[in-house]
Amino acid sequence: MLNKIKITILLIALCALVSGCITLQTDSKSGGNDGGVFRTGDKGSSWQQAVLIPTASGKPGSIGPLNTASLVMDPNDSKAIYFGSFDNGLFYSYDRAQTWQAAAILGKGTIKAIAVDPDSKCVIYAAINNAVYKSTDCNRTWEQIYFDNDLKAVISAIAIDHYDSNNIYIGSSQGNIIKSSDRGASWRALYKIGGGIEKMIMDPHDSRVIFAASADKGIYRSKDNGLNWVDLKDKLKEFQAEKDFKDLLIPNMEENLIFLATKYKILTSLDSGDSWAEIKLITSEDKSYINSIAVNPQNAHEIYYATDTTFYRSLDGGQNWTPKKLPTARSGWKLLIDPDEPSIIYMGVKGSIK
Repeated sequence: MLNKIKITILLIALCALVSGCITLQTDSKSGGNDGGVFRTGDKGSSWQQAVLIPTASGKPGSIGPLNTASLVMDPNDSKAIYFGSFDNGLFYSYDRAQTWQAAAILGKGTIKAIAVDPDSKCVIYAAINNAVYKSTDCNRTWEQIYFDNDLKAVISAIAIDHYDSNNIYIGSSQGNIIKSSDRGASWRALYKIGGGIEKMIMDPHDSRVIFAASADKGIYRSKDNGLNWVDLKDKLKEFQAEKDFKDLLIPNMEENLIFLATKYKILTSLDSGDSWAEIKLITSEDKSYINSIAVNPQNAHEIYYATDTTFYRSLDGGQNWTPKKLPTARSGWKLLIDPDEPSIIYMGVKGSIK
């Protein structure tokens, strides 16, 4: 039976990568082929769509019709990028988004979360609906390592301990934080925050410090590998930012530095979330609906964010902003900066979803 499964996996992968027989489930409301990923090499002054799927048949495929659910970079290889789509599975690029391949065995599900083992680039974790899958051979084969008994649950966040990659944390739409200490072989519940978890990240300077973010319940922080959690809402009330979470990131250049985006605000903390300051934007609060933020990992004064219509850039810590109309009718949904070449920025876009 196992051999049959392996043969099926290889046939599916061969079909997707060689024969050009990739069938995409698209939504006519999403805006045609102006989706997928866009790439800039000049900090957002100009953009090019980066969606090519090469095939041996001579008729290339494209992720252009697709909407972005997640966009992740290998922490140790900036050439390796993973694109999680709505309804069409996982795609990956090993050449800075010049070309893409499909992780065909994962099927057509929505990929809400992706993580790459910091110790091994061929070990990848991906969440589809209420399950987590793992590949140990660079996307060639996958096995299910977690399944939530609640069929309505969605695994929406994955974080891997960069100090000890045996430790894996997942967050769900039900607010559950769950941990594995053996690379996904077994799991235990840590905490429930009461609202759907949108993102989990670790402090790059101290993997004991973990943040879990919920759109409804705000930001939670653990300083002991997830054993105990503190709600940071009291520290964010001054800015009316305890809810409406959109994005959270921790640049690697300075300890305790955090950036938080809600629907209408960008805040920064210099003490790991104990106090916050607001970065002034040029748009009014009712029109600056923020979807994603990014910060140059070599220079924290370079800040970027994307809305439904516009890409914003500041090169002086938010004192001045340059707006740029998006190169698509879809929303700017996820941003990534190349840590080795920070002029290169990737933007995953999203149109309307049924």
